[in-house]
Amino acid sequence: MSPDDAGRDAGGTVPTDDDVSRPDPPSHLDTVLDEVIAAMGGARREGQHQMATEVAAALAGAEHLLVQAGTGTGKSLAYLIPALLHAVSNDERTIISTATLALQRQVLGHDLPLAAESLRRHLPREPQVALLKGWHNYLCLHKVAGGYPSDDEGTLFDAAAAAPSAAEEHPEGQDDSLGGQVLLLRRWAEETSTGDRDDLVPGVSDRAWRQVSLTSLECLGQRCPLLTDCFPEHARRAAREADLVVTNHAMLGIAASGSPKVLPEHQVLIVDEAHELADRVTAQATVELSAASVERTARLARRHAGIALSALEDAATHLRTNLGLVPEGRLPQGLPAELVPTVRSIAEACREAMTAVRTEQTQGQGKAEEAGGRAMATSALLVLFEIADRLLSDSVAERIDVLWCERGRAPGEGSRLKIAPLDVAGPIASELFAERAAVLTSATLALGGTFDHAVRSVGMGFGPHRAVQVSSPFDYGKQGILYVASHLPPPGRDGTAQEALDELAGLIEAAGGRTLGLFSSRRGAQAAAEALRERLDTEILLQGEDSIPALVRRFSAEPATSLFGTLSLWQGVDVPGEACQLVVIDRIPFPRPDDPIRQARQEVVAAGGGNGFMAVAASHAALLLAQGAGRLVRGVADRGVVAVLDPRLRTARYGSFLAKSLPPLWPTTDGDLVRAALRRLSGGGEAPA
Repeated sequence: MSPDDAGRDAGGTVPTDDDVSRPDPPSHLDTVLDEVIAAMGGARREGQHQMATEVAAALAGAEHLLVQAGTGTGKSLAYLIPALLHAVSNDERTIISTATLALQRQVLGHDLPLAAESLRRHLPREPQVALLKGWHNYLCLHKVAGGYPSDDEGTLFDAAAAAPSAAEEHPEGQDDSLGGQVLLLRRWAEETSTGDRDDLVPGVSDRAWRQVSLTSLECLGQRCPLLTDCFPEHARRAAREADLVVTNHAMLGIAASGSPKVLPEHQVLIVDEAHELADRVTAQATVELSAASVERTARLARRHAGIALSALEDAATHLRTNLGLVPEGRLPQGLPAELVPTVRSIAEACREAMTAVRTEQTQGQGKAEEAGGRAMATSALLVLFEIADRLLSDSVAERIDVLWCERGRAPGEGSRLKIAPLDVAGPIASELFAERAAVLTSATLALGGTFDHAVRSVGMGFGPHRAVQVSSPFDYGKQGILYVASHLPPPGRDGTAQEALDELAGLIEAAGGRTLGLFSSRRGAQAAAEALRERLDTEILLQGEDSIPALVRRFSAEPATSLFGTLSLWQGVDVPGEACQLVVIDRIPFPRPDDPIRQARQEVVAAGGGNGFMAVAASHAALLLAQGAGRLVRGVADRGVVAVLDPRLRTARYGSFLAKSLPPLWPTTDGDLVRAALRRLSGGGEAPA
C-alpha cells in the first residue's frame, strides 16, 4: 500500500520516513482518558483514544505529527490529556494554539479545567496554565493614566469629558459613543484583574480600544512607572512559569516572522485548527504602504516627538500621485521604477527621524511625561522604515515576497502597495517546529485523500513526520447525502443562474427552511436572498444584516429559517440538530484568478514541473468545501443533505480530488430523491441511506 492509499483509510497512518520510531505512550493513558470522559459525563470514542495514543507517542519521542480528526472525535481532550500528563511529569512546557476565539474559550473555560481536575490524582503536582495574547489585546494602565497621548486628534479624556452620561444618552442601555466607551474602559481599568479585552463585557469599538492599548514597540518597558502592575507583562510572566500556555495563530505568526521570543521557551507545540496556520502566518507577515500611512507617521512624529518631517510629508504627496498611475494587481518585477525615489526618501526620512528621537532621549531633553508620545512616534517610524526597506530590497525578484497594488474600496481611499511572503513553510518549520515535538490537528488536513498539501504548506516535509487520520464517531453514509446538481449549467461570472435559483428554492421548500446557504461571494449571497425572499414563505437571514453570532443564534432557535452568507459561515458555525438539515454550496470556492499570492505560488509550482492549479487553487477549494460540508453533521443524531449547485464537482477532471476531501456522505445526482428525503426529515423522518 502506498502512503497515499494509507492516508485514505480512516484510522490509517502515513509514515513519511521508514526510520521513524514510535515510543510507546503511557501505559495508563487509556484508563486515564476513560476516567476523565466518564467524570465529564461522556462516552468512550475510539477515535479519541486513537488520537490520544498517537499524540502521547509524538510527545514522548519529540516527533512531528499531523492528525486529521473529524467533528465529534473530541480532539481537544485527545490532545489536552496527554499534553497535561507529559508537561507536568516531564517539566516540558507545552504551547497550544487555536485559530478562533471560540475554540480558545472552549479549551480554557471548559475542556482544560475539567481535564486538569479529573487528572489531579495522576499528576505529581497541580498544573499551571496561562493564556498569552498579543500586546495590544491588553489594557495599558499607564496610557489610561495619561502617560500616552491619544491615537486620535485630542486626548483620551477629551472624548470622555464631552460624553453625556450613559443615563442621558441611553436611559435603558450602554452609551455607545466614543466618549461613553472611553468612560467604560476607565471604570473597567480599576476593576479588571487581567486587562484582557475579551474579558470586557459589553465590548467596545476598535477605535475606543486603541485609546487604552499599545503595541509592544510602543511600550516603555523598564522605564514605565506602572511596570509592576502591567497586564501584558503579567501575562508573559505567567506564561514563562506555566506548564501549558494557550495562545493563538497570530502569535505563532509573529514568532515565525522572526520574533521567536514573543513565546516563552517551550518543548512542545500543539496546533489546533491547523488547516489555517499557513494563511494566518502569511497574513501576519503581510504589510502595506499608502500615502495615508505615511501622513499618519509624519503627524505622529510632529505631534509627539517635536520633529517636523517635511520630506516625509512631501513623499506622501508624491506617493499618492504615483500610486494612482500604477495598475491594480500583481507587480511581478518588483517596485515600479517611478516609485523607487519616493520609497527611498520615505526610508531615509524615517531613519533620520529615529536618530533625532534617540539623540533627544540620550541627552535627556523633553519632559518625562512625553516619553509615551516619543515611543508611539518611534514605533510608527520604525514600522514604516521596515516596510520601505522591504519594498526596496530584491525580495520580489528573488521570489521571497509577492508585491501588488490594491485600489481603495471606500470613497476617497487611495491605492496602496501590499507585500507578502511567497511561502511560509520554511519559517514555520525553522522557527516553530525545529527541535521540539509538534502536533498539528484539524478536521480537514487530508485533501484529495492525502496529507500532501498540509505537509507542504507548513514545512513538515523538511524532516521526519507522521500523519494519521483517526476514525469518526459519525456514520456519514447513513446520516447524510451529498447531492451534486449535475444537470445545472456551470456557474458563470454574472452571479447565480436562474436555474440554480430555481433548484435552491425547491430544496429550501422541501426542507421547510433549515438551510445554511454558503456562497462564494457576498454579491451572490445577497442576490440569492433577495430573489428567494420574494418566492418563499420561510424567512431568510443574510450575513451583514446583523452580527454573525446574533444571526447564528436566530438560525439555531428558529428551524423554519435559512441563513445565507460567505466565508465567515463556511468555517466554525456549529448548529447541530434539526435547525440545519440542508447545507447548500453555490459553487466550488476556487480563489480569485487574480489573487496575487496564490497566482505567484501556482507559478512556482509550475516552474518546478508540478501542477500549479491542483497544488494551489484546487487545494484551496478542497479545504473550503470540506469545511463547508462539515457544517451538516455535528452530532450522532444529525441527518441531512449537502447540496452542491456546481456540476463541475461531478464532471470536471479535478472533481474526484475535491470529492475525496469531503466527508463520506452518500452521493447522488437525483434531485427528486433528495427533495423527498428533505420533506421526510422536516416531518420528523429520516433520509434514505
